[in-house]
Amino acid sequence: MRKGGPGKEGNYTNPCLTMHQPWASLLVYGIKRIEGRSWPAPIRGRLWIHAASKVPDESTIKAMEDFYREIYAVNGISDIKFPEHYPVSRLLGCVEVVGCLTCEELIQWEALPEGVRLEGQTDFCWLCEQPKKLLVPFEMRGFQRVYNLEKKIYEAAVRGLVPVDSPAPVKFPLPNPRDPFSLKPGSIAASFPNSKGSAIEKSSSFNAAIAGARAAATQFSKDQNIRTPDLTSNETRTEFIEDDRMPYGNLSDSVEANSAAKPSDYIDEEGSSNHSLPRARLKQDPGAPSKSFAAASRGLKPS
Repeated sequence: MRKGGPGKEGNYTNPCLTMHQPWASLLVYGIKRIEGRSWPAPIRGRLWIHAASKVPDESTIKAMEDFYREIYAVNGISDIKFPEHYPVSRLLGCVEVVGCLTCEELIQWEALPEGVRLEGQTDFCWLCEQPKKLLVPFEMRGFQRVYNLEKKIYEAAVRGLVPVDSPAPVKFPLPNPRDPFSLKPGSIAASFPNSKGSAIEKSSSFNAAIAGARAAATQFSKDQNIRTPDLTSNETRTEFIEDDRMPYGNLSDSVEANSAAKPSDYIDEEGSSNHSLPRARLKQDPGAPSKSFAAASRGLKPS
C-alpha cells in the first residue's frame, strides 16, 4: 500500500491529503471547491482530507473567510456558513476529485460560475465535488503528498461521514463521462474549443481580499526558493500535505514517504518539509489514535 509520494493515476486505494487550516475545513465544508497545487492531481474519486497540526491564527482565518465571501459575492451569494471550529491534527472528511486543469484553463472555462473560475490561483487546480465531513474528526498524523489511509482508520472513518450543505455546489462536466481522467490539462481546449470565458471584473474589496489571502498563505512559505504561494491552498511536505496557493516553485514530485515517514507536524505551505524545526516541536503531534478514533474503530460512540 502506497504511503506517500505523488504516484501515478489510479495508484491509491484510500488516498488522503494533509492541508493547513483553515484551508482544510473550507474544502471539507464545500466552501472551497478548487484545491490548488504545483503538480497535477494523481487521483480521481474520493480524497480524504486531514488537517495539519499548526493552529491557525485569527487573522489567517479572517483573511480566508473574507476571500471566500468575495468569491461567492461575485455570483450574488452572501449566506455562507463558515465552520465554527478549525481543528488540527484531525481527519476531517473527504471530497471527490473529478478533474484537474491548469489555472489558465479554469479561468477560461465559460461553463463554470465566475466565482469558481476566480478560485484558481495555482499552476494546477484540482476540481472538487461532493464534500462530506466526519461527525467526529479522528486524531491522526499524516505523511507527505498524497498517501493511503491505514485500513483501520478508513473503515472507522467511512462509517462516520455525513453530507455537507455547501453554499453553491458545482458540477464539473467531464469531456468523456466514461473516462474519469478525461478532465485533465489540455482537455478543455480539445473538447470545448470555443470555450473562452469573458474577463471578470474585480472590485476593490475583492482585490483587497486577494491581498489578504495571499498574505495569509505566505506565512507558511519558509523556502527562499519558493515563489509567491497560492492564496487558496497551502502545499507542504512535512505533513505530507499540499495545499493550494499561487504557483509555487519546483517541488520534488519524486519524493516518496515510507513507513518511517516523519509525522505530520508542520507543513510548509509550499509543500516543503521544515526539517529545521526543533525535535521538541516534532513531538507535539500525537502518535496514537485519539479516544474518539479508538471508540469509533470498535463501533462505539466516542466519549
